[in-house]
Amino acid sequence: MDRFAVIAVGGNALILEGQRGTIAEQFENARAMARPIGALVGAGWRVVLTHGNGPQVGFILLRSELVGDSAPIPQLSLDMCVADSEGGVGYILGNALVSELGRRGLPDRVACLLTQTVVDPHDPAFQHPSKPIGPAFGEVDAARHRAQSGWIMVEDAGRGYRRVVASPRPRRIVETGAIRALAEQGFLVIACGGGGIPVVEAEPGVYRGVEAVVDKDFASALLASSLGAPVFVVSTGVEKVAIQFRRPGQRFLDRITAAEARRHLAAGEFPEGSMGPKVRAAIEFLERGGREVIITSPAHLEAAIAGETGTHVVRE
Repeated sequence: MDRFAVIAVGGNALILEGQRGTIAEQFENARAMARPIGALVGAGWRVVLTHGNGPQVGFILLRSELVGDSAPIPQLSLDMCVADSEGGVGYILGNALVSELGRRGLPDRVACLLTQTVVDPHDPAFQHPSKPIGPAFGEVDAARHRAQSGWIMVEDAGRGYRRVVASPRPRRIVETGAIRALAEQGFLVIACGGGGIPVVEAEPGVYRGVEAVVDKDFASALLASSLGAPVFVVSTGVEKVAIQFRRPGQRFLDRITAAEARRHLAAGEFPEGSMGPKVRAAIEFLERGGREVIITSPAHLEAAIAGETGTHVVRE
């Protein structure tokens, strides 16, 4: 399994800048993304694909808000919103990938697996919710949600008030064994969507969902380590990572060590709202024994894995 990679793509990869995020647009973007991934599989790589779900969960939450409390439709808990988005985005990606592989003479080789991510119920994140989700509200609606639903609402950059929820660190992926078995049989597996459905282990082997979201990049790095994948690919909006980003001294990074990545993090080069979690996830993957992390855009995926572009983060 030396040619084995876990590839993490963001939920925004299916909704490009300026798009409304229609289902047709998401399918079109998924088909474009499927081509380089299909080429890797055709070249003999085994792939597990993970994905974000930020925009899609936002749509689900907004639908509930627009329907209102008077409609005979139950409000969804956050773990159910993640599960719904895992299924929906998984279908879009799965359909695009199974079709791409079919055209390459590799029919019916994709499996999408609903994934649960175990978190610690005592994680400090539950006491300090910080992850914004869903739409922005005016002051009156924000106060209503605080009173009726117990939501924690914070002002979001002048756009209104948004709900913030806990984002605990992932501890274990429940379906790791099933994902490994499918990958070893030659299936391209889609898993850990949106970081996975957040659950706590109430007793050994017994799980229940919780109101939280798990960072997709941290969960993907954990999954890659648990599977023993030598390569972890973080697909993002840029071809390479840069320091002094959008400043006069901007410099793109071709190859750095984990130690160099830590120094850049400490210097504030990678903000927590953008590249920070991706670099932290890369470091964690390497600390657990991974060989290499590649950070690049979907369009440059093939070239980056061939070593021709992208930012490559290695242990030393």
